[in-house]
Amino acid sequence: MYQRDYILRMIEMMARLIAGILKLIKTGDLNQASQSLQNAYGTVFRNESPELKAIPEDTLIETLLNKYNHSTGHMEILAELFYAEAELLTAEKISAESISFYRKSLILFEYVDKEYRSYSQERQDKMLVIRKKLTMPGLKIGWSCETEDT
Repeated sequence: MYQRDYILRMIEMMARLIAGILKLIKTGDLNQASQSLQNAYGTVFRNESPELKAIPEDTLIETLLNKYNHSTGHMEILAELFYAEAELLTAEKISAESISFYRKSLILFEYVDKEYRSYSQERQDKMLVIRKKLTMPGLKIGWSCETEDT
C-alpha cells in the first residue's frame, strides 16, 4: 500500500511539473523547458533516462517490464515525460524525433489505460490529443498506435 501511495504522489507531482514544462514551451522558453524536462527525468528515473529514451517503440512495454521492472505508475510518469519531450521537440521543429516520442507516449498511455482498473478522462483526452497530432498533415508517417482492441 505504501508503494502505491508513493507512486500516486509521484504521478501528481509530475503532472504539476509537466504542466509547468508545457507552459514554458507554449511561452517559447525552450531552454528552460528543456532543463526542467531533464530534471524531471532525473527525479524519477535518475541515470536510466538516456536508456529509456532509446528503447525502440516495438519493445517499449516488454523492456520496461522485464529489464527495468517498472510499475504501471512509472509507465504513466514516463508517458507524461515522453509527451512533454515530444512537445518540446515539436516546438524546436525536430519533427522526426517528436513523432517517435508521441508514439512512445501513446503506447505507454494505452498500456496504462488497460492495466488500471479506474477510468481516467484526462488520460483518454491525452491519448486523443496524441492521436490527432500523429495524423496531422506533415507529421503522419503511416503508423497508428491503434490496436485491434482499442
